[in-house]
Amino acid sequence: MTGPAHSGTHHLLAFDSGIGGLGIVRALRTFNPALAIEYLADTAVFPYGEQDDAFLVERVLTLISEAISRLRPQAVVIACNTASTLALDALRAAWPEIPFIGCVPPIRWAARLTRSHVIGLLATRATIRRPYLNRLHALYAPDCTLIAHAAPGLAACAEHLFRGEDVPPSAIQREIAGLFDRDTTGKLDAVGLGCTHYTFVLEQLRALAPPRITWLDPANAVARHTLTLLQNQPEVPSPSVQPRAWFTSIPPEAEALRRKLPDFGFDEITLWPSLPASQKITA
Repeated sequence: MTGPAHSGTHHLLAFDSGIGGLGIVRALRTFNPALAIEYLADTAVFPYGEQDDAFLVERVLTLISEAISRLRPQAVVIACNTASTLALDALRAAWPEIPFIGCVPPIRWAARLTRSHVIGLLATRATIRRPYLNRLHALYAPDCTLIAHAAPGLAACAEHLFRGEDVPPSAIQREIAGLFDRDTTGKLDAVGLGCTHYTFVLEQLRALAPPRITWLDPANAVARHTLTLLQNQPEVPSPSVQPRAWFTSIPPEAEALRRKLPDFGFDEITLWPSLPASQKITA
């Protein structure tokens, strides 16, 4: 059920390398159904966690700058941990008038919840290897042991599950086994999700992990923070055309993906306009 009709709203852009950011879009729409949200997925170079850092900084800055110029959002949610840890500073320097909301590994949250002082992070290789993670650990969880585990194939598992494809539990188990193998004391009790894609494998993670583990998905927290920042922005007229889900290349199993999009407020897959308009995918 949606709220009463609005003549005005706030206009957002949410960005990710694939479908991971749709978890944050879902949370935003739950908290405020009137929001006008454009979604942009850089499927042409998915997964971000396996790309070169310098390439990604330039890629994200160029693509987001194009999107801001074209779509004129009031705020931008970088719904991708890899892009956030790499490119937020460059984006804020290039567009100081635009609020940017990023996703960072929930180390502080895990430190607040743990009873054993052994916490975990499940993330991409890129997030795990960056000094940014060490700074978060030192700043927010200095009294905790952090087990940070890279799961390079888990985002792809999430994409498959999102589209309704079968992913055997053994495939997910292989991705997360190292996290628990390194917990030699058996004290690990709080694990943060360091990639927005993992929202869509959370049910499987809970089923496969020891029952003592509390899984921390930051999607709702990012959505709430976004709405808090928007309180300082004036409402704009509601768009006459429904905002779109844009993709920089036709994603795998596009029709299966398109059938899922209405659950998140989008009707179709549309290629980013620098690509041929004839490749737009509709029902």
